[in-house]
Amino acid sequence: MFLEIITPEKKLYSGEVSALRLPGAEGSFGVLKNHAPIVATLKKGTVKVTDAKNTIENFEINGGVVEVLNNKVVVLAEK
Repeated sequence: MFLEIITPEKKLYSGEVSALRLPGAEGSFGVLKNHAPIVATLKKGTVKVTDAKNTIENFEINGGVVEVLNNKVVVLAEK
């Protein structure tokens, strides 16, 4: 699936990923390929990204919103 992490200042990440862990306002949750469509609010925490080569990257955010639709994930984050 394709992921973009965007802050008001810049784009933090853009590329294909195999898994994603997000700090949801109601608790953390994961997103894998073919996930059901969702829009959720995010709290301060770590976005854990596993890319197609199984490399893990962590991004600290101060909250935001995520949209998952048709194997595309957009995170609008406060950095």
